[in-house]
This record gives sequence, C-alpha cells and structure tokens, in this order.
Amino acid sequence: MTQQPITSLLVANRGEIAVRIFRTARALGLATVAVHSDPDADALHVRDADAAVRLPGAAPADTYLRGDLIIKAALAAGADAVHPGYGFLSENADFAREVLAAGLTWIGPSPEAIEAMASKTRAKELMRAAGVPLLDPVDPATATTADLPLLLKAAAGGGGRGMRVVRDLDGLKEALHAASAEAASAFGDGEVFAEPYVERGRHVEVQILADAHGAVWALGTRDCSLQRRHQKVIEEAPAPGLPDTLRESLHAAAVAAARAVSYEGAGTVEFLVTADGRPYFLEMNTRLQVEHPVTEAVFGLDLVALQLRVAEGAALPPAPPQPTGHAVEARLYAEDPAQDWRPQTGALHTLAIPGEVRVDTGFTAGDTVGIHYDPMLAKVVAHAPTRAEAVRALAAALAGARIHGLTTNRELLVRSLRHPEFAAGQLDTGFYDRHLDTLTGGAPDATAAALAAALAEAAPGPDAPLAARIGGWRNVRSQSQTRRYTEAGTEYEVRYHPVNHPGIRVLAATPDLVTLEVEGIRRAFHVKHNSNKIYVDSALGAHTFTRVPRFPDPQDRTEPGSLLAPMPGTVVRTAEGLAPGSPVTAGQPLLWLEAMKMEHRILAPASGTLTALHVATGQQVEFGALLAVVQEEPQP
Repeated sequence: MTQQPITSLLVANRGEIAVRIFRTARALGLATVAVHSDPDADALHVRDADAAVRLPGAAPADTYLRGDLIIKAALAAGADAVHPGYGFLSENADFAREVLAAGLTWIGPSPEAIEAMASKTRAKELMRAAGVPLLDPVDPATATTADLPLLLKAAAGGGGRGMRVVRDLDGLKEALHAASAEAASAFGDGEVFAEPYVERGRHVEVQILADAHGAVWALGTRDCSLQRRHQKVIEEAPAPGLPDTLRESLHAAAVAAARAVSYEGAGTVEFLVTADGRPYFLEMNTRLQVEHPVTEAVFGLDLVALQLRVAEGAALPPAPPQPTGHAVEARLYAEDPAQDWRPQTGALHTLAIPGEVRVDTGFTAGDTVGIHYDPMLAKVVAHAPTRAEAVRALAAALAGARIHGLTTNRELLVRSLRHPEFAAGQLDTGFYDRHLDTLTGGAPDATAAALAAALAEAAPGPDAPLAARIGGWRNVRSQSQTRRYTEAGTEYEVRYHPVNHPGIRVLAATPDLVTLEVEGIRRAFHVKHNSNKIYVDSALGAHTFTRVPRFPDPQDRTEPGSLLAPMPGTVVRTAEGLAPGSPVTAGQPLLWLEAMKMEHRILAPASGTLTALHVATGQQVEFGALLAVVQEEPQP
C-alpha cells in the first residue's frame, strides 16, 4: 500500500454511498470528485461534490462500469485516489489494477485479494483449505429430488442478482437459464453454481478491517436475515441471540478468511447459520457493505475514514474499541411489496424522516427516481442501549416519515419491525415468505384521511379574505359537498360542508393541515397536493389519494388481453419461439423486463393465442406501453 497522503478523492459510484463517502472525505479535509451518467447529471451526489465528470450515456455498462472512463476522469480532475463504494466496479480486480497502474491510490484490498474472492466457487475452495466450514456444492446436471431445494447463485457479483431457489427438478433448466442470463447482464459473467438451500437459515456476517501491518479486526456480527429477492431489507448489529461460542467461531473464521488472502481494508465475511446453530461460509465481499452503518454505530467508528487511513499505509491499533448498544438499519425502497416488489419511478416530492436516527440517502425532495439503478431511497439507522429500544426508535421514525410522490416499502418496514417474531429476535431468511401477505394487507380504513384531503382542498388559503378564513368549518347543515378519491383500488366518497361521517368532527382546516376529532380523539392530518395526487400523513398512517374525475375519460380503456409494461424498463428477452399466433398458457412467462437492476416476468393472463407482439429484445419501454396481446381461448 502507498504511503502517500490522499488529497483528492474520486468516488466511482453514485447515489447514497457516494454522498456518504463524500461526507467523511470533507470531514478529513479532502477534495471530492463525482462521476455521473446523463440521468444522474443533477443527482445529489453530483451536487454534493467539489467537482464532477460526465460519463456519457445512461446504462451502467456505458457509464459506471466503464473503468477506463472513470480513471480518465480521476486524472483529469486531479484526484489522487479512487473509492469504489459498493456494487459496480467495487469487486473488479482488473479495475483495481488499472487504478494502481495509473498512479492512483486504490481504496480497497489488493487486486489479488479481490480476485481470490471474486468467484464464489474459487473462494469456497480457498476457504475449505483454510478450514472454514462450507456447504457441499451440487452439480445441477446430476441433481436429484433428494438434493432439493437448491439455491442457484451467480459465481460473480452479489446483491441477489443471478439467484434462484429451485424446489422442482422440472423447473431447474429454466431457473439455470434465467439465473445465468441475469448474472451475465449484471456482472458480465454468466457462471452459476448450485448448493443446498437451507430453509429457515439465518444470514449472519462479520465485518473485518485489516491493515498492511498484520492487524485484522473482527468488528462483531450483523444479522441480515430479512431479505426480499435475496436482497437485504433490515439489518442489525450485533446479531441477536447467538451463543458466545458461535459468535467466537464466526469471528475466528472471518479472520482466517481475511488472513488466507492477505487482506487489507474493509470487508465482510458472510455466513449461513442453520436453525440448529451450524455456520457455513457463503462468500466474502471485498468492499464496504450497504449495512456498514450499524457496525459504525455500535463501535463508534467511521469505516470510510479507516479505509482511507489504511490505504495511506497507517497501522490500526492492536484492538478495536468495545461495542456498545444495538443498531438496526432499514432500507427504504421505492417499490410496492404487494405487487411482487415492483420498483417505482418518478418524482420524489417529499422525503422527511423525524427522530434521532441516521439517514443516508442519495435523494432530496424534488429529485427523480429513474429506471436505470437500484430503487433504494435511503438507509435509516437507529442506535440505542438495547435492541428493543433501537427497534422501537426506528419503527417510530419510519412511521412518522413523510414520503410523497412514490409508493415505498415504508409500511412493510414498520410492520416488520413491530412483528412479534422480529421483536423476539426469531430471524430467518424465510420471514417474508411466511408473512408478506399479512405485512402488506389489511390497510386501515382511510375515511378520515380522505375527509382531511377534501377539507384541505376546499379550505381557503392564507390570502383569502378574512371572512372566508374565520369559522369556515363548522359542523352545521348546509348544501352538501362530496369528493371521491381512490387509493390502492379502494374508492372513498366523502361528504363535507356539512361533514356527514359518524364519529368525526372538524376542528380546523387549512390547505396543508386539517385537525379532526376521530372517535373522541384529536388528530392532526398533514396534507400536500401535487397534480391529481393528495398526500395525507397522520398518526393513523400515510395515504396517497388520487382524485376521481367527475366524468371518466372514454379513452382510458385497453383491449382485452393487453399486456402493459408495469414499469419503465428494457426488454431483456422473450420466450423461446414467441411470435404472433403462438399458443400460450395462463401464467406462462412471455417477456422479461429489466428495471432498476431487477428482472420482472410478464406472464400470460390466460390461456389462448398471442395475437400481437409489439416489442423485441433490447427495446426500452415506458410505463403502460403495450407489450403484447393475448386472445383468451373460448370456454367450452
């Protein structure tokens, strides 16, 4: 590692991780350089940096995965070091070599260490030689029902891409093909391997930090078991309920893994812990993790600052500080968990999260969430003396957040944190398989919130005549006024002036704040208007209403059997041989859309004949675009 001090840092990444790294760099007195694609030209990480360099194009393959352009940007902007963040090129050994060859400081482990751990299959061979416990691999070509269920995993990369659970041998071939295609698209490497899928296992990892002088710290454990699509949703440190002997063995295995590749810098060793407490090595991430803030909170450290000091050649103290308390992190995504985790795009009108919590984000109010990148809006972290206090503080902060413009997983996060299993520390990777319907269903009655929306819309503004602003909302008889709204498929018709809803009394109303007495309890409803959407937030929950027009638009109709794009994205493939005239069966995958780093299947709505196919592989489509038409076969 170089002994040269760093003066200017380029972050070869985007979004919240770039903003987070810049925060530490500024605190250390370093100049900061951002890179950006065309869609990110006005992104927060660009606005936050001292200088920014354009990477022409939109797709990651043309921008954030172009190591040559990033190195050229660093040299042009006068940066002397490159931090890769996570994702993109963070675990690319060739990129690390090119950075060093250009005379720049690489903030990360050596290219040789990255290369040793880059392929999960090769990493497992190395770990087996080091005595780290492993799951035995399964050859998909000879797999039998006795091997089921299987987990298919991409040999390169992470983040849940290229992963599939196979419970039926008949679906193995298609799952292999899909996993390989997704891995090739995400990482440029379609290699996939199989191993036993452990039901109700826990995902536990150890943060390590090592220097060039032989010191290796094991900075406690993290539990990351609550996952969707094999991507983490809620993480915490330390992992709750682990026996001391298991915790010590995980620390020892992580240190052994780091020493096996002469590791330097920050990294994470991930394990699967079975229900009976047996740990198995999964992989080593040779970079900073998304969930690193919970470790920082518990140990009182800045891992990015330590990465920079190690890269400058500094030695770590003999031992890390002692941990204190408990920290929990939730990933706030622009997605709809009730609709197969469908990512959302569009303008983010409001993002305000209250409480004594840490918020790492790449967005501010007014920014746009696009189709090209991961839909994570923010990471929200609470730290407290006990786990129960940290969980309660995080749930309260998320419940009180005001997030307008996009559907998010906020309600799912709050319900997850307050679920009895989670509260008791009963964690495993099957949590959402068991509880998703409960966590996303049963929305409370929104009549009071809809009434608040109507009253806010009708309330006179601050510039109205004084007479109109005084005493305007009395519960007296007058000409009836009604408004209609929809939310998540439910229509609400509310009557106001006079209010005609049992148990509800109006106390005050302005265009942005309505106070109601609901069943004898005073409630404040904060209201924000944007186009035909109205956002209402209160202690009873957050609601997004759409105004129902008085007269329906006759053009708001589509041909029966039409398949519309559920989101903007790119058609990455179509079913083999699919063409107009092809017979299809209900539920058959016809098209695969890639949006925000995820593949989404478009299924046949019924058995019949494909009468039209309007897209081809590689084509970009907008939300609501007509993809294909299926004519349902007549019922006998």
